[in-house]
Amino acid sequence: MVLNSLEKMVQLQKNTANIRNICVLAHVDHGKTTLADCLISSNGIISSRLAGKLRYMDSREDEQVRGITMKSSAISLHYADGDEEYLINLIDSPGHVDFSSEVSTAVRICDGCIIVVDAVEGVCPQTQAVLRQAWLENIRPVLVINKIDRLVAELKFTPLEAYSHLKNILEQINALTGTLFTSKVLEERAERESEPQGNPCSDPGDQVYDWSTGLEDTDDSHIYFSPDQGNVVFTSAIDGWGFGIEHFAKIYSQKIGIKKEVLLKTLWGDYYINMKAKKIMKVDQAKGKKPLFVQLILENIWSLYDAVLRKDKEKIDKIVTSLGIKIGAREARHSDPKVQINAICSQWLPISQAILAMVCQKLPSPLDISAERVEKLMCTGSQAFDSLPPETQALKAAFMKCGSEDTAPVIIFVSKMFAVDAKALPQNKPRPLTQEEIAQRRERARQRHAEKLAAAQGLAPVDPTADGCTLETSPEAEDPKGGELQAASMTPKPGPQEGNSQETFIAFARVFSGVARRGKKIFVLGPKYSPVEFLQRVPLGFSAPLEDLPPVPHMACCSLEQLYLLMGRELEDLEEVPPGNVLGIGGLQDFVLKSATLCSLPSCPPFIPLSFEATPIVRVAVEPKHPSEMPQLVKGMKLLNQADPCVQILIQETGEHVLVTAGEVHLQRCLDDLKERFAKIQISVSEPIIPFRETITKPPKVDMVNEEIGKQQKVAVIHQTKEDQSRIPEGVQVDADGLVTMTTPNKLATLSVRAVPLPEEVTRILEENSDLIRSMEQLASSLNEGKNAQMIHQRTQEKIGEFKGKLEQHLTGRKWRNTVDQIWSFGPKRCGPNILVNKSEGFQSSVWTAPAGQASQEASRHRDVGNSLVSGFQLATLSGPMCEEPLMGVCFVLEKLDLSKFEELGASDKQTEERSDVVREDPGDGETCSGGDGNEEVPGGQEKRPLPKAESSPTDCYGPFSGQLIATMKEGCRYALQVKPQRLMAAMYTCDIMATGDVLGRVYAVLSRREGRVLQEELKEGTDVFIIKAVLPVAESFGFADEIRKRTSGLASPQLVFSHWEVIPSDPFWVPTTEEEYLHFGEKADCENQARKYMNAVRKRKGLRVEEKLVAHAEKQRTLSRNK
Repeated sequence: MVLNSLEKMVQLQKNTANIRNICVLAHVDHGKTTLADCLISSNGIISSRLAGKLRYMDSREDEQVRGITMKSSAISLHYADGDEEYLINLIDSPGHVDFSSEVSTAVRICDGCIIVVDAVEGVCPQTQAVLRQAWLENIRPVLVINKIDRLVAELKFTPLEAYSHLKNILEQINALTGTLFTSKVLEERAERESEPQGNPCSDPGDQVYDWSTGLEDTDDSHIYFSPDQGNVVFTSAIDGWGFGIEHFAKIYSQKIGIKKEVLLKTLWGDYYINMKAKKIMKVDQAKGKKPLFVQLILENIWSLYDAVLRKDKEKIDKIVTSLGIKIGAREARHSDPKVQINAICSQWLPISQAILAMVCQKLPSPLDISAERVEKLMCTGSQAFDSLPPETQALKAAFMKCGSEDTAPVIIFVSKMFAVDAKALPQNKPRPLTQEEIAQRRERARQRHAEKLAAAQGLAPVDPTADGCTLETSPEAEDPKGGELQAASMTPKPGPQEGNSQETFIAFARVFSGVARRGKKIFVLGPKYSPVEFLQRVPLGFSAPLEDLPPVPHMACCSLEQLYLLMGRELEDLEEVPPGNVLGIGGLQDFVLKSATLCSLPSCPPFIPLSFEATPIVRVAVEPKHPSEMPQLVKGMKLLNQADPCVQILIQETGEHVLVTAGEVHLQRCLDDLKERFAKIQISVSEPIIPFRETITKPPKVDMVNEEIGKQQKVAVIHQTKEDQSRIPEGVQVDADGLVTMTTPNKLATLSVRAVPLPEEVTRILEENSDLIRSMEQLASSLNEGKNAQMIHQRTQEKIGEFKGKLEQHLTGRKWRNTVDQIWSFGPKRCGPNILVNKSEGFQSSVWTAPAGQASQEASRHRDVGNSLVSGFQLATLSGPMCEEPLMGVCFVLEKLDLSKFEELGASDKQTEERSDVVREDPGDGETCSGGDGNEEVPGGQEKRPLPKAESSPTDCYGPFSGQLIATMKEGCRYALQVKPQRLMAAMYTCDIMATGDVLGRVYAVLSRREGRVLQEELKEGTDVFIIKAVLPVAESFGFADEIRKRTSGLASPQLVFSHWEVIPSDPFWVPTTEEEYLHFGEKADCENQARKYMNAVRKRKGLRVEEKLVAHAEKQRTLSRNK
């Protein structure tokens, strides 16, 4: 197929029904980019010989070096099927788990996807992850089983074995799809059941069967992959061939004389052919018969491979003539059998034909977008579509219609920003010179040459006779410079943006409705924008120009400066882009950070945020080698933050600039980008900053030598109690059961706090519902400030009710009675996995009930005190006593709060204030304050304060009373933690390793050396490959992938994904206290304590005091003979 012109592509973009937006998804190294190469070569963009070797979509140098894709990139392809012409916007995505955020950005702007599975490895962890992402975004998948050639050449399978192996893979994928489908149906059923809750007389027996009937009634035949449905293609991308069974059904219907429709249904499955009767049988009548798929398809491919690999020239010639194809002399003589196979198969079973035909027939066009997907995109947070304003709901029709009329609203979603070199932009590329310009340049060069010759021969003084000529040529002599300048202006001109930075940002986007035209004014809606707020501020049917609109939070206005057609490594300029197309937009770098929604109507809500599979967990601190280059680093980090959808940039309280990435490979790519593209300076990178959490546990029942505590002879109790006393200062009372009582420095308030470990399930529930807790806090704060909070939607109220119910379900027993109702706050940052429970008498406050209005001064004082105590709790949970890391899974109970002295002082101050008021009012009524607030100025020039004087005279030396309360509460919480058994929690990765049996021992050795724990090991059916599932601490994971590859000679490669937090069982402060422990561990007990090692490492990094002996034995060892 010839290379298509830009005009052809623009013409194809207008026919929305024939557009297919697809992405290629798979596990790492399953052949996505090679497959993309084969499809690109069908358009003549690259040579078919280079397909698979060039990896055209991997345009970065490090992608080519590592051999993995690191970013999603798009290309537009043309495909003709008979009279129909299609435009296929193909997006290649990464398979490595570190770059799964790039998969999310690709999936959002597609309508369908190609799931690629390696025929040898089968379904891998990342295959499951990408299938789940596609499912969550409601996009339709088709399946490509790739690398069939490995079954022939590597595993040496017979066609029958290969068939059963392929059947297994299909079953695995369909089982996975079925699981996703089942969970979706059950969720919908549960939602429908929860809506008509007003009918109490419904029989519970009906509801039991209700969900299962829903599952049985729902048609799920269309979601499964099956070759007879036409949504599975078998390929070998590296050898350039692929087929769906439709291709063979067409051939054999003519040869055998059986209808094509019958063959389509029977070519896959356990069907057998009776050649004499020309019938297809379901049961194997003659023993030893092979299924149709083996007999008619696989055996032909196997015999071709066999002939080529054995270099059987006669058989090859016979096959080539029977297929009616021609192969060139170069390929026929080539010593590499792969070249011959490619030459024959790419003509016999062209891969691009099979895949693109399946894409066009089975995947939806932008017009077929489902109503469910539209509603899901438009509902952010916990909103329901019905709760959106009517103007917003009206936009659903525009989405569904995908109209290109001038009246249709323009809706564009930007899924990511990517950086390109300014030289690569179409407007900066050198354009080809015209014939006249070439002639002019030639003439100038000739004149310059003549002048040089004249100067060399000493003919610089010119005759008066040639004066006219000189006058004539002198402008010509100056002209070359002017001409050069003019030529330079035609070639890429270093614009202002290029002078500062060679990088320019382009938005990777898709038009969902309307036509995007260059220069069109459009609204940029941030993720927190609310159309309700806009509609409240601006009257309906506004006709004012965009510049005159009142400012609305999270909304900006800009114009679409440049529109580009994305062609892999190239960009092409466009004037307008019709709906349903993928495009690049220039000039948005000042308006969009990572992703955004662009709309011509402000009633459009921002799209639901992208969901990322990988959590950024690997942190490093970066600083420039030369401190003077700090501004470049800051600017470079801002650009990096914009260019990568997953990276996070933080500036810590210590002033460190921290980079948070998803894994080691991602970190390396970010650092390379920072050095070479964005900051362009030398940088120093710290050791990875490993996150930990601090928690407490129940007191252990047995000691370190598994003896029951309390039964042995204590020999070092004095040593232990001294340790404990050193942690708790004087003036702090500690009860036997861990209740800590503290008084503020001015002795006006006393509080008692206890720390209790939360059950694991409760901690998990708090982590999962952090967004809901955050919205509850926002609601409470808006009520506190006296604003009219927007009506809470019923769905949100239901969610809060469910959340409360879950907590009550898990916090049961005498110890936790009424605890859920008494929850006062969550922390840290008001939405973390720790809770503050208020059990003090006479001071009731709860997170579930809305605070009372500002009824009295008493209530406001109570609120101030409450805020101070909550702030103290937030500070305590943000940095624990062990190594200043956040707490997790701790419940602080405020048992007592004694404010009697403070209130007495407040009352006495009130009386003195009233007396002074009487004295001041006596001289004359004219000078009294006009307002009754007592806040206005009095004649003496002093200002009266309504707050009790407890904040001024008696406490001046200790500072404001609120500050004292915060500090006391914080310290109280810390001491309450310290009297309980403290533990560190480490971040854990789940680790999936595929390894052959002979290197299994080495994999286990590396895992055990790094504190890993194997959870599961299973042999993949039909292969000698083991799948190992393990957990590994993040702290031990650096260099893990490289070490495993080295130890196993590249036969095993791990995939690490952040999973959960886990308590490290050892006590960081442990010392031997019993005779048995002394005998077992020795007096110094200097064996390796993992928790202490981690704790000291974090304390050292933070500059905190570390208790460790620097010199154990201070004798100087030296040889006398050398003592000179």
